[in-house]
Amino acid sequence: MSGGVQAVIFDWGGTLAPWAAVELDDMWALAARHIAAEHPIAGNGAALDEQQVRQRLGAVEEAFWARTATDQRSGTLADILADATRELCVDVAAAVLEEAAVRYLDTWTPYIQHDPEAEATLAALRDRGIAVGLLSNTHWPRAFHERFLERDRLATLIDARVYTSELTHMKPHASAFGAALDALGGPQPARTVFVGDRPFDDVHGAQSVGMRAVLRPNPDVPPYAVEPDAVIERLPELLPLIERWG
Repeated sequence: MSGGVQAVIFDWGGTLAPWAAVELDDMWALAARHIAAEHPIAGNGAALDEQQVRQRLGAVEEAFWARTATDQRSGTLADILADATRELCVDVAAAVLEEAAVRYLDTWTPYIQHDPEAEATLAALRDRGIAVGLLSNTHWPRAFHERFLERDRLATLIDARVYTSELTHMKPHASAFGAALDALGGPQPARTVFVGDRPFDDVHGAQSVGMRAVLRPNPDVPPYAVEPDAVIERLPELLPLIERWG
């Protein structure tokens, strides 16, 4: 049995999952399609169709660049989107962001594949009565990660999933590890094992708050002068470590 080990918390990218210029006209095409579908009538009551919206958005961009012949005022993409919003009386920035998020996720989808041994390893930990957590340094929103975890049948095997995009700090900051422990119901750090591929973020960070740290080496990660409690090449190698530490 696992004895003293109460919880195991995993890193995501590099641990449970291997690692794996925008033209404005393209952006306007996506935005026009979204706006025409979601807002066939603009805020000022004018009818909107995809082609018309695309032309008007293009005209906003042309007007922006025409400043080079007048006041030479520079600006940002946010400024252009604000001008477009005023032109159409529709929140163009929101439309662009929604479409960009979908395209961004679709681009990543073929490349995100979880370790084929992850499901069995997580299930074996759960069978031993050990709480399983996830703590990932990420700028992605929760929904992106959850989509992949659910697709690969891992979501139900992880009791608490914490993403630093929802926190004020990321690993190796102590508060990130504290958030993961809290999400799991507060297991003692000394009875918690963290598994990750980054010597600084994962091993140093976990040990700094009193956890055991298991390194799964990743050749793409910078080294750091720290000694992990154990090193594994494959996820199932974690199970006898848990037994031994028990």
